[in-house]
Amino acid sequence: MSEKSAVKETLSKTEEEFAKALFDAWKSQKPLTEKDWTDSAPDDDSAYRVQDQLMKLKDAPVGGYKVSLTSKQTQDMFDSNEPLYGAQLADHFLKAPTSVNLSDLMEPLVEVELAFHAKEDLSPNDSLEDLMNKTTVAPALEVPDSRFKDWFPSLSKYMVMSDAAVGGVVVYGDEFDTSLFKTVDALENVNCTLSHDGKELKSGKSSEVLGNPLKSLKWLVDKLADQGKTLKKDQRVSSGTFVLPPSLTKGTWQASFDNGLGLVSLEVK
Repeated sequence: MSEKSAVKETLSKTEEEFAKALFDAWKSQKPLTEKDWTDSAPDDDSAYRVQDQLMKLKDAPVGGYKVSLTSKQTQDMFDSNEPLYGAQLADHFLKAPTSVNLSDLMEPLVEVELAFHAKEDLSPNDSLEDLMNKTTVAPALEVPDSRFKDWFPSLSKYMVMSDAAVGGVVVYGDEFDTSLFKTVDALENVNCTLSHDGKELKSGKSSEVLGNPLKSLKWLVDKLADQGKTLKKDQRVSSGTFVLPPSLTKGTWQASFDNGLGLVSLEVK
């Protein structure tokens, strides 16, 4: 049975209506109110079915995924004991330096992350060392955005999951072979500073991402495999934020990473 037919056979009428409402909100930029949809995706399986249907309605290539709730703090905020993921359209992964219009977004935040790029298909049999050898890594700014109004930090995790993990855009910088890090453990010690219009706002460390961003990538590969999916060659993964995200505003946003990863910048008009 194909992925699409599996989704079609298990999708309920309520889930189908919810996915259509999310799609309409995405197209129109008219946000939904959570209380109107709370019962439409009452558990993980239901929420991921809605997400699959939403991506089908978007009818465009999937360029990869974002992983959310990768720190104890964010899991507690959304009453979860594990991360969640959202599929992301290929044209929503942007190479820095680049710009976005604030008017094209609904209620965006900004996060600092490491973005991985698969050089070949990734497998649940891959160790963390294997994942290092099969990927590149880049500094990234992720812009989460939701189809619900007043969503952060009170939106339920099932609404977040259904809304493709509140995906907006992912801006990535120069890519390096992940194996350039001498060890898996070295990826626990990447530091980053987030600035807006030259003013430093926040600093964070990669250990905030499940202890190591490679563990976030591993979680995603395993989760997708459980659902009969594969993280494929050339897909990208935004692996989780180093900091609690501020709201995105107009101006120049920049994240500066150590370990030779450099800068990534985004102009918001």
